[in-house]
Amino acid sequence: MGIRPDEISAIIKKQIQNFRTDFVVEDIGTVLMVGDGIARVAGLEETMAGELLEFPRHLVGMALNLEEDNIGCVLLGSAEHLKEGDLVRRTGRVVEVPVGEQLIGRIVNPLGQVLDGGPPIQTKRFRPIEARAPGVIERQNVHEPLQTGIKAVDILTPIGRGQRELIIGDRQTGKTAIALDTIINQKGQDVICIYVAIGQKASTVAGVVEKLHEFGAMEYTIVVSATASDPAPMLYIAPYAGVAMAEEFMYAGKHVLCVYDDLTKHAQAYRELSLLLRRPPGREAFPGDVFYLHSRLLERAAKLGDALGGGSITALPIVETQAGDLAAYIPTNIISITDGQIMLESELFYAGHRPAINVGVSVSRVGSDAQLTPMKRVSGPLRLELSQYHDLAAFSQFGADVDKVTQARLTRGERLNEILKQEQYHPLTVAEQVAIVFAATRGLLDDIPCDSVRRFEAELQDYLRVNHSELLTELNNGVWNDQVIARLQQAAQTFKRGFKMTEGD
Repeated sequence: MGIRPDEISAIIKKQIQNFRTDFVVEDIGTVLMVGDGIARVAGLEETMAGELLEFPRHLVGMALNLEEDNIGCVLLGSAEHLKEGDLVRRTGRVVEVPVGEQLIGRIVNPLGQVLDGGPPIQTKRFRPIEARAPGVIERQNVHEPLQTGIKAVDILTPIGRGQRELIIGDRQTGKTAIALDTIINQKGQDVICIYVAIGQKASTVAGVVEKLHEFGAMEYTIVVSATASDPAPMLYIAPYAGVAMAEEFMYAGKHVLCVYDDLTKHAQAYRELSLLLRRPPGREAFPGDVFYLHSRLLERAAKLGDALGGGSITALPIVETQAGDLAAYIPTNIISITDGQIMLESELFYAGHRPAINVGVSVSRVGSDAQLTPMKRVSGPLRLELSQYHDLAAFSQFGADVDKVTQARLTRGERLNEILKQEQYHPLTVAEQVAIVFAATRGLLDDIPCDSVRRFEAELQDYLRVNHSELLTELNNGVWNDQVIARLQQAAQTFKRGFKMTEGD
């Protein structure tokens, strides 16, 4: 059989035409050691700080320590199958999370994977969890109120959109309750809420979600959950994932409320990672950059300028203290970063004063800039009366006889303390808060027995809703003038006369 040259040339031409020079370059390293959620990897000298590394069986890790001869990597998942010598690949990507409206109403982990049993998040938009905070020029003053519906907060320690207000207190004093009431009160306020659970029990997170569903708040809320059973790296990235999701909405001109519950456990998770990575320990064994850990998170809360859409992120970080010690390391750090704090005390809580807010220690550095005019006008007399009451109450404890003026101030102070009490899951509108504080500071409650003050308040609000709805609407819209004051005074006095007659006080 002869060889035909034309066939050979055709085959060679075909081979040349189909020849491809494509090739794939991968950076591949090996695992040196693994344990306690930490892996040390060799052979990946070009790795970026915070880059995702891919391990066998789709396990990923985040590069935190970039050393001369190896990389310290924290593992974002179970590492039971991982062993020395396994191959590790660079991804060229930093840790990022899915963002967008598709997450609203969902429960996700810090990587954006769903935990509520629903379908996966269908979004093409992602954001890195670490991002630069808006600069000074990009911001504007905090001036829009963010109403919590809680009298002791909205009147005495007001929160504005774009503010960072710390909620601090011992365990079981109602810190999460304040955050939940604030989320529930955002219904219809065009505010998207993100609740980040850091190191909480899974049952606690389930209870929070159940309450949010009960009050219809999940319609505008995202829950990011890193429970106590999750590895420390997941707790570490959880708040950054939450604020990355919030930034997507903020830069679209929307308003977001972020609750971090709580940053004490976040700092402890970071301390665990740092010690495992052999970073030098400092005070209370925390690493030296534990301040930067929270400052770079909370500085991303901002009120953007109008040129960038005027969106905002309001941060409500929660910190747990031990025996009310505000001078501990983490509390002092976060107090110095935030724009004020709401302090809760165990003594007040056990005495039945709930929310157990110590109005003397609690402060808002934004102040009246974030209050509507009616709230601003009634808050001044309330602060003054409460301050005088606390001073006189401390003096009268010594058993000294007091004159009639002092006794009158003590009587009014007791009623003012009573109206600051409020049931959980019962947020009030601006008008309802203004009405009762106005009545109390004008002396209309002075002759009402203390145990009847709460009933007086509830019935006054019902009376105003039925008979003076237009007055409540004006107050909610920030209207405050002589005419409104006169109408409110007359309505309160008319109600009081009926209250005394019907109840026989």
